[in-house]
Amino acid sequence: MILEARNLAKSFGAVRAVADVSFSVAAGERVAMIGPNGAGKTTCFNLLDGQLRADAGSIRIDGRDLEGLPPRARFRLGVGRTFQVAETFGSMSVRENVQLALLSRERRLGSLWSGLGGENDALPFLARVGMGDQAERPCAMLAYGDLKRVELAIALAGRPRLLLMDEPTAGMAPEERGELMRLATTLARDLGIAVLFTEHDMEVVFGHADRVIVLAEGAIIAEGAPAAIRAHPTVQEVYLGNV
Repeated sequence: MILEARNLAKSFGAVRAVADVSFSVAAGERVAMIGPNGAGKTTCFNLLDGQLRADAGSIRIDGRDLEGLPPRARFRLGVGRTFQVAETFGSMSVRENVQLALLSRERRLGSLWSGLGGENDALPFLARVGMGDQAERPCAMLAYGDLKRVELAIALAGRPRLLLMDEPTAGMAPEERGELMRLATTLARDLGIAVLFTEHDMEVVFGHADRVIVLAEGAIIAEGAPAAIRAHPTVQEVYLGNV
């Protein structure tokens, strides 16, 4: 297993945001974490990438305990993330944004404009997400769907073992959502990256997840194959309704 999370717990005052949550994700596996607003999904993500510290439990990547490590250390150990709202530097070019991720991972300083070459070249990562022909454009000039592709290239440039995708299709046009998820999940499978994603679009979830974890009030209420989750009576009552 790439990711092993065991007995995670996190409270904010009297509110239990995450309560004794355990799950794992294998290399190349695509796992969706779903649930109503306030279920604890984003808190789980923030525990995994180090933005929050768990009150209890353990997180391991490739068998290594991440206890106490900040986000930058987890990034270098292979924890990548994309966000609900695409995070890029608008005044910098598409290529420069990806090169920043490469430099950060390698802990190198240097001119972003000189080109790194070889395994540190941004262009292969941009080609993988279909953005090679827009490498020199400022990110501020891109359509939102293209920004999402750049953010994916930035995440891949970190050479992640685990990729966390927080509502990856949020804000995108319906026709773009499936295309982005097909791209992301195919790349992850081909590269052996474990993917954990949250999403409210059930077409995306049931169309692209190998397995689904359902949270409610900070706890896992169901886990299994998409078809089983869709038919699960408790999940239907708590979240899916007639989906």
